[in-house]
Amino acid sequence: MSSMTTGLLIGLVVFVLASFVGFEVINKVPPTLHTPLMSGANAISGIAVVGAILIAGPREWNLTVILGLIAVVLATVNVVGGFLVTDRMLQMFKKKAA
Repeated sequence: MSSMTTGLLIGLVVFVLASFVGFEVINKVPPTLHTPLMSGANAISGIAVVGAILIAGPREWNLTVILGLIAVVLATVNVVGGFLVTDRMLQMFKKKAA
């Protein structure tokens, strides 16, 4: 087995395990904590945007730059959508004007 195949297999195993752990952790969160967790997730997604911008930086067009550009778009959509959902959830806690 080549080192690239081994690295890919290890990365795949880590991804699957992280998906299972993430699902179980999120499943156990009470509804009152969803808004603070959304804010934290938005901050992490912002870091992902910065990393994707660095990858999609000024280079010749190749697969890495194209994947970086796609990552920038998807991470930006995730951040904006997360902030919109968080804002909508926070609106539920505001008192209505009489």
